[in-house]
Amino acid sequence: MLKKTIALLALAGTTLALPVHADTATDTQPATTTRTAAEHAHKPLLTPAELLPLLARADVRILDIRAPKDYAEGHIPGAVNTPYGAFRGPRDNAGQLVPEAALTELLRKAGIDEGTQVVIVHGGADHTDFGAAARVYWTLKVGGLARLSILDGGTKSWAGGGGALDKATPVVTPSQFSYRYDQNQIVTSEELAAELRSSSAPLLVDARPPRFFNGEARVDAAARYGTLPGARSFDNAQFFVKGGTTLKPADELKALVAQAGAAAAPAVSFCNTGHWAATNWFVMSEIAGNTAARLYPASVVEWSKAELPMDNQPSRVTALIQDVKRSFE
Repeated sequence: MLKKTIALLALAGTTLALPVHADTATDTQPATTTRTAAEHAHKPLLTPAELLPLLARADVRILDIRAPKDYAEGHIPGAVNTPYGAFRGPRDNAGQLVPEAALTELLRKAGIDEGTQVVIVHGGADHTDFGAAARVYWTLKVGGLARLSILDGGTKSWAGGGGALDKATPVVTPSQFSYRYDQNQIVTSEELAAELRSSSAPLLVDARPPRFFNGEARVDAAARYGTLPGARSFDNAQFFVKGGTTLKPADELKALVAQAGAAAAPAVSFCNTGHWAATNWFVMSEIAGNTAARLYPASVVEWSKAELPMDNQPSRVTALIQDVKRSFE
């Protein structure tokens, strides 16, 4: 089925340009034109053209993280539906970590094991969809998986470029994978509070829009307005092309990270519930190569409920006025 789909796309002259394969290259061609599909195995970000030749590979699993109804209406051939909600915590803080047992069951049903190349596909309706994919990517990485990628632009980009969509649900052989969190990659409230009281505090980057950082807005689950002490505003929206849902070129992304002082220094990305923050973490860690970048998954919602200091916190009167305004929005 998948090979037939690829052949039909090629014959139809699809706009998804395939990379040159090593077996079709001549001795006079430069090395940059002899890339094989396998070389994309560890690229954190894939274009639709780079994903296309991977569809028929047995070691590749495409995770469609959209809602089941959207998946049923059409998905990339061979994709398995693992809705984003399965990677999120409870209603009072969706950023909390999902139990290991639940993630183990989810990934086993998807047929994923340690050697699987996982490509995460979001909807692509807006740039915040990328944050969902980045949060799933982070979850899989801290759970021991290394061959991870995100389809830039998601399903919308795939279909917009001529990629085929399928309605068939693939039959998957369950794996024996066991999910375990690597606690060294996870920032907790207690750990972060201790670091802020010491002389080794990391750079804190607030991935939320400025109105949240400035204490002018909050989500319902947060107890207070404001941001973490000493944090810098680093809105996740800046990483995307204007009016689009794909990331800017890598050199521009790296320049933005460098300008924020997060190219190499220990940095912690946070937002309200670790969604927007996952985009910032992904760009700092996977694109800019800052191995000292970490994600604070529970973020402001958890921090604001504890007796911990916050910057840009409005007065009680101002907060009440803002709450009244929020009730009419």
